[in-house]
Amino acid sequence: MKENQTIEFKESWKDEYLKWICGFANAYGGKLYIGKDNSGQALGLNNAAKLLEDIPNKVRDLLGIIIDVNLHSEGGLEFIEISVEPYPYPVSYKGQYHYRSGSTKQELKGAALDNFLLQKQGRTWDSAPIPNVSINELEDLDLFRMYAANSLRIDKQSRSEERRVGKEC
Repeated sequence: MKENQTIEFKESWKDEYLKWICGFANAYGGKLYIGKDNSGQALGLNNAAKLLEDIPNKVRDLLGIIIDVNLHSEGGLEFIEISVEPYPYPVSYKGQYHYRSGSTKQELKGAALDNFLLQKQGRTWDSAPIPNVSINELEDLDLFRMYAANSLRIDKQSRSEERRVGKEC
């Protein structure tokens, strides 16, 4: 087993790995192994019992999700497997959205974040409402269509179809 889109190995636990859990939850799910090196070999943990209690509580409190945290042993060395299911809604870590892409964790920002949030809602950018738009501004679209038809940028039939479709909505 090696690292990929759904598997990540860490030698010891650090709270920053909550970002990786967030990334798995926002993507396709995955497993984070604590106490293994990058090649997947067990190194062992000194504090496995404490982590079995701390990790689920931190994830619940900071991410608002529930994960499976399991203790395993390999060659007499203990390691922890954290199993994260994909979530249907966006999961954030301290207001940041992370996403697992390939074998990396990416923080979503700007247009990527906008697209991600819309996708999780089952929407696209063109279905999002525009705040503070007046009816007068929408009526300007009719004027635009008229000018476009007059300049032959669109034909008159398309203009009348667009008006009909707009009125049905």
